[in-house]
Amino acid sequence: MGQGRETAAEITEKSNRPFPVVPTTKILASGRFTCPPTPEQLKTIFPREVPATLRLYLAGKIDQWWARQDQKGPVFLMNVTSVEEARAILEKLPLGQAKLMEFEYVELSPLTPLHLLLTEGRANANT
Repeated sequence: MGQGRETAAEITEKSNRPFPVVPTTKILASGRFTCPPTPEQLKTIFPREVPATLRLYLAGKIDQWWARQDQKGPVFLMNVTSVEEARAILEKLPLGQAKLMEFEYVELSPLTPLHLLLTEGRANANT
């Protein structure tokens, strides 16, 4: 839906891959504060941030969540299939609206070398 045609460079890049192209099934979003929140911001934003994040979890958009040990922000494993969707969701959270949090996004997919365990995968790998 709404996907444009692939460019020649994208087609060439995909044909040079050693493993098949598989769809994105999850997004890993690693957050970091753009600047440390002030005590006042903690008092006003976090009472809204935590329930809003919990609602995303209960709605199935966030599958798993962790805190980074360096306390720079959260890490979410999201049940979405595009960076654009993950970005749109997380930018609506109070910290995103206040421009205090930004995320790095990683598209995740099934482990592609597993196709070699299938009979037809072995045959294709030998050609």
